[in-house]
Amino acid sequence: MKTSIKNLILSAVLVVGGASCVDLDTAPYDRETDLTYWEEDPEAAVKALNTCYTYLGNMDEQLYSEAMTDNAYTKQPNDFTQNIGNGSYSTADAYVKKVWDGRYTGIRMCNQLLENIDRVPDLDPELKKRYIGEAKVLRAYNYYELYTKFGDVPYTTKVLSIKESMSIARTDRATVIANMLADLDEVINGNYLPTSYDADNKGRITRWAAMAIKAKIYLFEGNWTQVKNITSTIMTEGGFKLFYSDDKKASYAGLFEIANEYNSEVILDAQYRPTSREHQMMYAFLPPSLGGYSQLSPLQELVDSYIMLDGKTIKETGTSFDESHPYANRDPRLKATVMYTGNSYTLIDGTEVVINCEKGEGKDGYGVGSDCSATGYYIKKYWDNTYRATLYSGLNPILIRYADILLMNAEALAELGELDKTAWDATIKPIRDRAGFTLASAVEFPEGASKDKLIEIVRNERRSELALEGHRHKDIIRWRIADDVLNGWCHGLKTNEVVGTDNGYVRVENRAFNANRHYLWPIPQAERDLNGNLVQNPNW
Repeated sequence: MKTSIKNLILSAVLVVGGASCVDLDTAPYDRETDLTYWEEDPEAAVKALNTCYTYLGNMDEQLYSEAMTDNAYTKQPNDFTQNIGNGSYSTADAYVKKVWDGRYTGIRMCNQLLENIDRVPDLDPELKKRYIGEAKVLRAYNYYELYTKFGDVPYTTKVLSIKESMSIARTDRATVIANMLADLDEVINGNYLPTSYDADNKGRITRWAAMAIKAKIYLFEGNWTQVKNITSTIMTEGGFKLFYSDDKKASYAGLFEIANEYNSEVILDAQYRPTSREHQMMYAFLPPSLGGYSQLSPLQELVDSYIMLDGKTIKETGTSFDESHPYANRDPRLKATVMYTGNSYTLIDGTEVVINCEKGEGKDGYGVGSDCSATGYYIKKYWDNTYRATLYSGLNPILIRYADILLMNAEALAELGELDKTAWDATIKPIRDRAGFTLASAVEFPEGASKDKLIEIVRNERRSELALEGHRHKDIIRWRIADDVLNGWCHGLKTNEVVGTDNGYVRVENRAFNANRHYLWPIPQAERDLNGNLVQNPNW
């Protein structure tokens, strides 16, 4: 099927993405235009829909969002997220505008399809209904990404003319949320979408993906009852399972291998394909010995968040943590996510490349050269050993997976005071089992734990399970802890370079988060220069 989502046909962009205002009714003879495109191409709708999917998400956005948190750091100050992470960004920040522009382009694509789909000839009614459902969910997802960062945002379900785009005002957040939920309810309750697709259409929005996005909106709003109800339905009816390898062994790392795409855990992912649509993110995070230049690096704060095999934190009374052997007896997901000294990458031929991150050691050691990690850690998650030349990869970044559903359910129950042994055994325990924990003290329900302690455990579990997958920024914003975790120095590995300073851990960056300002991003000044009705966020 030439118009399957994996082909991501972009031929429609020139027509569908152009301005819809036409002054004359006469179409030119040498090219398709908006006057002829929809009526003359029977595949116009699916081509336009595939274009909408290209704005759903990408590997760059997912990974660089981690540098806006206490999980990672990027040494690239321009066009990426370093300035957001350290609090120095302004109303002219290039990355903020990139997100604004990209999401509104995606919304425009969806609106253009929805406005014109009735013009497509001989479109099967069931396909038309499905395409409408997919477009409305994609539009809702784009608005979700916008409102969680900017608060009130201009909301429209039509393709705006240039004049209209220069006068539209911001819509209050509550109305944006209500409109997103109304669209999602229409699609879900009206059975617009299937629960799964054939091989040619893997990666499209399903009914379960629409429900998961709805749950995420309620999660951000702290509506725990709705989160509980929606995630419980997905858990009981969705048929999803945590991914295990074919030999039934725990395979957290296998989740992120290109050979295991579309496995039983994936609910929604962004579509890439070797040669036709690839990313080069490995070049930005791998060590020099594997051809990378480590622009993006995990922080010590992330490493420290992983618990011990017995379930205790590294700072808890009675912990077995040994600072002289910091990676021993730790949560197995640390090894699958972060590259530290003694950890390794597996090449396509099975060869293990062991990395030495210690100060001044080999080619990859901290401080050896400008291409080395700024923190002494490299990223291991998303290592694709099937890469093409110069580290091009077709690996899909997972946007929503079943473990996220279990964690949302556990968090809602913890917040409601309903997280008991039965609920734990249905959520946290299977996640830890799959991660590779075996001791009862780590996998069994912590009897006697207070409500606040259970919330703390679930939040940390979420951080460990979903590390570097693009969730942490929304989490620290909705939990209102960003001003706690993004103020002061963030750190790299221990080198004892400055004795008596931060216990010998490398100071990477001194960050500042202003709670009166930074919980919302600024409206890009370039947009306000064009549209005087876009009121700026407080204190910007």
